[in-house]
Amino acid sequence: MVLRVVAGTAGGRRLATLSGESTRPTSQRVREAVFNSLGSRQAIARARVLDLYAGSGALGIEALSRGAASSTFVDINRAAVDILRSNLASLQMTERAEVIVADARAALDELKRRGERFDLALIDPPYGFDDWPALLSELPAALIVAESDRPVDVGDGFVVYHQRRHGATVVTFATAADGGPNPSGAQH
Repeated sequence: MVLRVVAGTAGGRRLATLSGESTRPTSQRVREAVFNSLGSRQAIARARVLDLYAGSGALGIEALSRGAASSTFVDINRAAVDILRSNLASLQMTERAEVIVADARAALDELKRRGERFDLALIDPPYGFDDWPALLSELPAALIVAESDRPVDVGDGFVVYHQRRHGATVVTFATAADGGPNPSGAQH
């Protein structure tokens, strides 16, 4: 599959992806719909972004291309992380990126220990992931976009404001119930 950055400073540039079934990159059509929706909310410019279950980094890279201030990428698959780092280097985005090689829970514990807060979290675990409320209860973010094969239960910490099916993918948009952090000044 040929994967490209949809828009922004790196629009049209190719992204390397991991071959095989271990990762499932977000399709260009779904990324375009997600980022058009986020753009209409002015949620990308200057945002601090967390790309959880990052794989090749397509979501966080799309955010950087569209003006996010920074993106923290988290994935436990070392082969995917190698490709992610290569993508960041080829697009000259390494200075605005942090890559954490760990499982999602361990990374969230580390980020919370450091006092990190995010304007936007892009979360794309393997389909079949079912521990959404517990995961989201640990997430230091004001706005989330979650991809799944079914509607996501966001628990008590978030409020769903939009949900849409794109083929086999269900995208859930939610805001923190308490308003969440807004360290960068990005609009939500």
